[in-house]
Amino acid sequence: MNELKISIDNVNPAVLWGPNNDHFEIIKKQYPKLKLVARGNELKVLGDDHELAVFDEKFSHLLNHVEKFENLNITDLERILGSRAPSGSVAENNGDKSTTGEVLVFGPNGILVKARTPNQRRMVEGINKNDILFAIGPAGTGKTYTAVALAVRALKNKEIKRIILTRPAVEAGENLGFLPGDLKEKIDPYLRPLYDALDDMIPAEKLKVYLENRTIEIAPLAFMRGRTLDNCFVILDEAQNATDMQLKMFLTRMGPSAKFIVTGDVTQIDLPKKQQSGLHTALRILTEIRGIEIIYLTGEDVVRHKLVKRILEAYGDIQ
Repeated sequence: MNELKISIDNVNPAVLWGPNNDHFEIIKKQYPKLKLVARGNELKVLGDDHELAVFDEKFSHLLNHVEKFENLNITDLERILGSRAPSGSVAENNGDKSTTGEVLVFGPNGILVKARTPNQRRMVEGINKNDILFAIGPAGTGKTYTAVALAVRALKNKEIKRIILTRPAVEAGENLGFLPGDLKEKIDPYLRPLYDALDDMIPAEKLKVYLENRTIEIAPLAFMRGRTLDNCFVILDEAQNATDMQLKMFLTRMGPSAKFIVTGDVTQIDLPKKQQSGLHTALRILTEIRGIEIIYLTGEDVVRHKLVKRILEAYGDIQ
């Protein structure tokens, strides 16, 4: 019988072990072949090598979760340890919403952010292999949400130092220029979908800190001019509303250690009628460049309400 010692200095033991040590008892039942002894800021585990190796890997994920989110519920515990939730539980009932693909981000309140369709999984594979990824598809296909999840994952894994999210400030049929307030207050309505995605993936207090210290920056596309974006994950959303010169400007901001994702829907262009979308040009001339991948999402990737897919089909012939 061998021994494994694990330090829990970086987490709150009360959160890890749960009220009345309930979590600790669940962990012991999950690994009946091991003997677990918790003393102070150390866990001692006794057992054979194979069981210890499996436990060490699972428990490291558990510690990582508690360190990141400073909370742990039984659903999280069972999910991380690999056991099934009891029949009728929240985890089981929600399973059909997020059963495909690896978990990209463990969000607050037990939210699991996954690539849920084949083309979303292609986005995950594509950005792992390439430094620039274009994700093109209609509303509701999860292209922006998946892109933000990939950026947050890279930040949490310390693969990059910053996330930069940007959009062209083009009005979708409404004139918002008359709105009162400072520049940020005028711009925020254009960028709200990016904030919404971040809210699902990062606890509110931590997100506030990230925004204040510019670890995460959300800004209009025009603010990218003249910059070199390095050691960061950059997402250009709604790229169909960028002109040729704007898209060229954006793509040439790329530093040596950066990842870029460009998302867009070529059926929803809000530019003036005489102005050409730069996304059309980019998709035509960048196809053969190594290091750039273009993925087209379709109605089959829609992950919003089931009616969204039918609406897209109904509008299919109307541009």
